[in-house]
Amino acid sequence: MDQLTAFGLFAVTAMLVFYALEDRSPWYIFAFAAACALGSVYGFLQGAWPFGLVEAAWTLVALFRWRARASPKQQ
Repeated sequence: MDQLTAFGLFAVTAMLVFYALEDRSPWYIFAFAAACALGSVYGFLQGAWPFGLVEAAWTLVALFRWRARASPKQQ
């Protein structure tokens, strides 16, 4: 296994773990967003730019979800 493949495996595994833990804390949503960003970097480095674009979109979605969960509730 080369370094790029190991990096991709780490990114995707982190995405799975943090996605499973999202209900426990908004910080797990943030960690999921960071893992998605790593997955995006992996996709572009590997040459699979559609994967990189989709992971970049998931990064933005997760950041918006994190901001919504982390912000104080308005009444």
